[in-house]
Amino acid sequence: MTRLLMKDKPVGEETSMSVAQAVLAADIDHAASVVQEIGEMIGTIAFAASGALLAVRRNLDIVGIVFLAVSTALGGGIIRDIMVGNTPPTAFTDLKFLAAAAATGLVIFFWHPPPRLTRWPLDVTDAIGLGMFVVVGATVGHAWGASPTVAALLGFTTGVGGGIIRDVLSGKVPAILRTDEPLYAIPAFAGAVVASTLMAFDWYRGWMGLICALLVIVARLASLKYGWRGPRPYYVSRGE
Repeated sequence: MTRLLMKDKPVGEETSMSVAQAVLAADIDHAASVVQEIGEMIGTIAFAASGALLAVRRNLDIVGIVFLAVSTALGGGIIRDIMVGNTPPTAFTDLKFLAAAAATGLVIFFWHPPPRLTRWPLDVTDAIGLGMFVVVGATVGHAWGASPTVAALLGFTTGVGGGIIRDVLSGKVPAILRTDEPLYAIPAFAGAVVASTLMAFDWYRGWMGLICALLVIVARLASLKYGWRGPRPYYVSRGE
């Protein structure tokens, strides 16, 4: 009597629905993972473009442009892999990233935009690379069994490492260290912490990683547009 009043669906139907839902969820996760892999390639190309564009502004030759493109695109990942013990680094075993970075540098060399047209493309490509690699670094750290704190630090290092190498090789004080630079390290660290926390609680999905990356990108670009800066020493504000 109670069973009839509940009007339950047949067991076979419930089972088939559960299987269908599980398959759908797996397909969604797989699609998101594929998109995230594409995002890693986009981050590589974006960082390579930022390095090459800065090389153009510095009037470097073809060797300088390609070298700066490759160093910017792969530097953060190499540092991350060495820190987790993944040797030789992925950049040397999966050559598609090296090829993509070098090809990007060559494209910009032959295009060779005038220095006055490189500023906003440099800012945009740097922001895209920053957001993508922050999430990729945290994901790699988690996959290697790092604690949430270490995974977040690895994500942060992966995100800012390439930019630091680019700036040092081009003779600039890295953006992460300058008081006159809009927000850079803070969005990167926040994105790494969020991604690492999601992984620690087993809530992370590929699409969530893309959202984290997008938030870092938007925060960086918004800080450039509106001049947002982090806390600075009192003597800097007093001097201004």
